[in-house]
Amino acid sequence: MGVPEIEDAALLFVFGYNGADSHPIVARRIVRAKEKGAKIICVDPRIIETARIADIHLQLKGGTNLLLVNALANTIIEEGLCDDAFIQEHSTGFDEFKATIKKYTPESVEKQTQIPAEEIRKAARMYATSGRSMILYGMGVCQFGQAVDVVKGLANLAIMTGNLGRPSTGIGPVRGQNNVQGACDMGALPNVFPGYQSVADPAIREKFEKAWGVKLSGDVGITLTVVPHHVLHEKDPAKQIHAYYIMGEDPVQSDPDASEVRESLEKCDFVVLQDIFMNKTAQFADVILPATGWCEHDGVYSCCDRGFQKIRKIIEPVGDVKTDWEIISLISTAMGYPMKYTNTKEIWKEVISLCPGFAGATDEKIEKLGSVQWPCRDPSDSDTGTVYLHKGGKFANPDGKAKFFGTDWRPPMEMENKDFPLTLCTVREVGHYSVRTMTGNCRTLRNLEDEPGWVQISPRDAESLGITHGEIVRISNSRGSVLTRANVTDRVKKGAVYMTYQWWVGACNELTLGNLDPISKTPEYKYCACKVERLKDQKAAWDEVKRQYEELKTQMLIEKKEAAA
Repeated sequence: MGVPEIEDAALLFVFGYNGADSHPIVARRIVRAKEKGAKIICVDPRIIETARIADIHLQLKGGTNLLLVNALANTIIEEGLCDDAFIQEHSTGFDEFKATIKKYTPESVEKQTQIPAEEIRKAARMYATSGRSMILYGMGVCQFGQAVDVVKGLANLAIMTGNLGRPSTGIGPVRGQNNVQGACDMGALPNVFPGYQSVADPAIREKFEKAWGVKLSGDVGITLTVVPHHVLHEKDPAKQIHAYYIMGEDPVQSDPDASEVRESLEKCDFVVLQDIFMNKTAQFADVILPATGWCEHDGVYSCCDRGFQKIRKIIEPVGDVKTDWEIISLISTAMGYPMKYTNTKEIWKEVISLCPGFAGATDEKIEKLGSVQWPCRDPSDSDTGTVYLHKGGKFANPDGKAKFFGTDWRPPMEMENKDFPLTLCTVREVGHYSVRTMTGNCRTLRNLEDEPGWVQISPRDAESLGITHGEIVRISNSRGSVLTRANVTDRVKKGAVYMTYQWWVGACNELTLGNLDPISKTPEYKYCACKVERLKDQKAAWDEVKRQYEELKTQMLIEKKEAAA
């Protein structure tokens, strides 16, 4: 699906996605859809902005995503709301899927999800009968130990109701970070080359080997989230990591169980960081390579809707910095493999020559159209890209059909308990972006909202703990302890607290755990156990927050840079 299609849907099913805080421009499309008469179903444990304009808000308990999705599918089947012709002609595995979800009636999941059965049934009917239902999902789906199963469960809903292969239908994974889509498109995954071409396929390897003049391994690599294990715990010498090259990432701030990440970086023999500012990870780097910022170079990136778009150099970089591609080329050449390009157009020409799905997205076509969505296979002007996938019910599987997938729910790894009675979920907010590598270096944004960040807590929990809004509190569990401010708000339910992960003081990833989805290897950022404590001496607490912040700013050279400016 394309982002502009959102506003023409008859129904938007927004699941675990807070567009107002994550992507305000996309969120505006949701508002426009509402203005055009679309129905909105919001699934989120908090009263987010989308919930305020929704026709139905399914305020589920965290960690119960698949219970709800299976119950929606159960209702659609039991009430005869399936698109039987679409299922018959364009899918496989429906009977096995039905057998799996038969037991997931709305009544059976009512207690665990904390959603009345009739509300689940009402939502299922609305989704199945609108004619043009579109699913938007975000990190509230992806950042769980059972994330991929839920994504497949959402796909089941679209397949069984025929909401695929037409305008303003389908499933939209609204990516969490800038250019996540592009990184995947370009092969920054352990199992594929650029263009999602398998490293295990000998013919594909041969193609890249011929183009690059090298021999390539057919072994699948590892994901970023398992690097600490391969540094700290891996016994097989062939699988141990001794050198780590980190580019445009701050794992000390963004990865779960930050203490383990720090330990792995300290133990790693050689760490290289390539970035535009100092960050927490830089403190562990043996070499720091300064790169240009977004307005200091040309390039191509992918939007969340698979659209290739160009970025253009606006200003000349200052100081001893180079573009990312120049740094990589120089290092490659120094290591014995000459890598020489004149500009990004040459690199892009190589990309589309090796990736059939991108072949038609020429530099000239992107320049002319502004955005070209892959697949785009024909370089001629007649192929302007693919706005939505699966047209005519044709899917990317060998038999051309969609596959139903049914599986049972399993709870998050770490449930609330006597010692840690609350659940912690990480979320985003508008004021700062990601891990604050950029926005934390902007004085204007810091003046609007600065450390130590907040923990959102319900009025009932705050009252029982004696906490008032704005006070510094301690939040802790078996992995760590941090100081942050209490945001007492009726947007959250009793028993759950929420922290944004961009704050350097009170970094919530000191608390999150490294339970990974077995397929995507994405951590379970959205669920772990914790406790919140009131601090009697607020002056001492604020003094400690200020001390930690000043120390971090010194380490990241922020005060030094601003004084020089």
